[in-house]
Amino acid sequence: MDGNGRTDGANVDLGGSWRAHASEGDLSKEFTQPSYDDGAWAPIDVPGHWRSTPAFADFDGPLLYRRTFNTVSNTAVEGAERRFLELDGCFYYGDVWLDGAYIGATEGYFAPHAFDVSEQLERDETHTLAIEVACPPQRDRTAKRTITGVFSHWDNLDPLWNPGGLWRPLRITTTGPLRIGRMRVLCPEASMERARLAVDVTVDAATDGEPPPPALLVATVYDDDGTLIASHQRDLALALGDNHLTFTIDVESPARWWPRRLGDQPRCRVNVEVLAGGGVSDRRSVVTALREVRFEDWTFIVNGERLFTMGSNQGPARMALAEATVEELRGDVDRAIDANLDLLRVHGHVTRPEFYDAADERGLLVWQDFPLQWGYARSVRRQAVRQARAMVDLLGHRPSVVLWCAHNEPLALDAPTGERMRPGSAVKYGASMFLPTWNKDVLDRSVARQIGRCDPTRPVVRHSGVLPSATSRGTDTHAYFGWYHGDMAGLAPALRTLPRLARYVSEFGAQAVPDSCDWMEPQRWPDLDWATLTARHALQRRPFDRYVPPEDCKSFDEWREATQAYQAALLQLQIEDLRRVKYAPTGGFAQFSFADGYPAVTWSVLDHERVPKRGYFAMRDACRPVLPMVEPREGLVHVVSERADTLRDATIEVLVDGHAHRFAGDVAADAVTFVGRVDLSDAIDVELSVEHATIGRITNRYPLVILDACRRR
Repeated sequence: MDGNGRTDGANVDLGGSWRAHASEGDLSKEFTQPSYDDGAWAPIDVPGHWRSTPAFADFDGPLLYRRTFNTVSNTAVEGAERRFLELDGCFYYGDVWLDGAYIGATEGYFAPHAFDVSEQLERDETHTLAIEVACPPQRDRTAKRTITGVFSHWDNLDPLWNPGGLWRPLRITTTGPLRIGRMRVLCPEASMERARLAVDVTVDAATDGEPPPPALLVATVYDDDGTLIASHQRDLALALGDNHLTFTIDVESPARWWPRRLGDQPRCRVNVEVLAGGGVSDRRSVVTALREVRFEDWTFIVNGERLFTMGSNQGPARMALAEATVEELRGDVDRAIDANLDLLRVHGHVTRPEFYDAADERGLLVWQDFPLQWGYARSVRRQAVRQARAMVDLLGHRPSVVLWCAHNEPLALDAPTGERMRPGSAVKYGASMFLPTWNKDVLDRSVARQIGRCDPTRPVVRHSGVLPSATSRGTDTHAYFGWYHGDMAGLAPALRTLPRLARYVSEFGAQAVPDSCDWMEPQRWPDLDWATLTARHALQRRPFDRYVPPEDCKSFDEWREATQAYQAALLQLQIEDLRRVKYAPTGGFAQFSFADGYPAVTWSVLDHERVPKRGYFAMRDACRPVLPMVEPREGLVHVVSERADTLRDATIEVLVDGHAHRFAGDVAADAVTFVGRVDLSDAIDVELSVEHATIGRITNRYPLVILDACRRR
């Protein structure tokens, strides 16, 4: 099965070694001809990003790609033979020629494209494919014109990076006279008695002037064991060109898919075939699952069961995403589960299918962003709507995807991150946040509406990180207490003052220096190349000077350890603050961020080599399913539980500077249980534990930095 779910036809894989050259002068016209000699051009790997090739390491494009390939007739396909050039991903614009003839254009880095090349491929068995690829840097980042999300504008990637290239597989496929052009599979209903799959397909009938042949559509659904569990078929009376078909398939007594904390993850395969002329003309197949999702006041409800989601934000697994290994993509899902997380937010981009495969298999929920990040030009609206549909087609069958978000922080600003805003920038920031803008109120509305139309089975949020105003209830909250403002103990008081901000906190955290840090040249301490670290590697010096000053440390190692200790303490305190208001009013949270895609100093808890920072272990411990907690400001003791069963007659012990306070009682299921109160006014060593035969003994200790931060308030 190829990247678009097609399982039949004589496919020709067009990956491997190509030839490439910078587009210059008349070369963009000459290189399309089969007779052109590209022997002096640089070899380049496809799939890949052009900057991974030394000859183009600092190149911004456009780049000309060429290769030759051979095809033979596919006699296994009965009836009229049709061939298509399929590109799974061209980053970002593409113009395509085959044997000197212009085939068409592509736009959108994650959106697949297909071109009918039947006529061209009939003429010979040896062919020349030429593609001009462009990914222009966005000079005005307040009005970007390419829908590339975090790849073109983000404070967690090198701002000079260019992701251009043929970064996903491409191939020649063969079908009969009828081709399934696109297929979307959704699950609108999944009760204990019955589940329903909604299938939306486009059947492309050959346009050679002959009426399309009589056809039959057959859809079958198989469970994990290969047992047929449902089917549907219908006769087709097709017109020339694209024919849009929708139908539903009912599955009785379904085995439902659950988030990992609530149950198992059985999946099923949906096969759709179009038969014509006595044989299969084309078929598509996707793996999906039976489950339904609701979203009530920022709380996810899956199959009728609510879930307090503890999560993190995940950027590109690698800055050169094409080069991420399958082990890396799947490993991030495993590491998130090992950290007791329920959810990863795919932040400002669409990632590779291997990540979603792992999330589907392991029951990790996915908050999926459409790749809009900060400010855009008005000209992108139509293309954004088209690509929104492509995103749903690409990911709609994924049971792990439980939320769509149209735009992250739709603020048309390009201020240096981590630096204090100039007065004029602060005014623009306030206006972008609280007043109507084209990004928030036109672009985001259009994209969210399109996603909702294409997928009515999942919740859609218009944007992320927008505060309430006179004209808006706001959305989720980005709250960087202890980094951009205030102190680490400031989150809980702010949420008590404005409970609406507590519905879902989707970004919080602090930067920390990674252990994989040779690239920082620590031997130069204290004279690091601070300018380059700031400009190219995300380090934010001003917040560090405030919270973990380098000048207070005698060595690089001491400073690195101090930054990691600070990050760990902040995450422990703020995660507990959010868990303490579980469902009242918080539906969950997503720490920022999970893993780095390149050598950098960021908010991540895993560095680019996936070496954990201390913050990873702090987050893992703070997200344990059962956790005893003390509110350090007031000494209030609670036990929070994500379990579905009540722990009867549990024992809770609080040690304050060696003095024990003991409590006993029930720990309620899926709730926060108040235990009592202790005096922490002069405490320097605090440890809690909860003990029960079902869970054993779970302990929780508070570093002095947390106690001091809370006492200062």
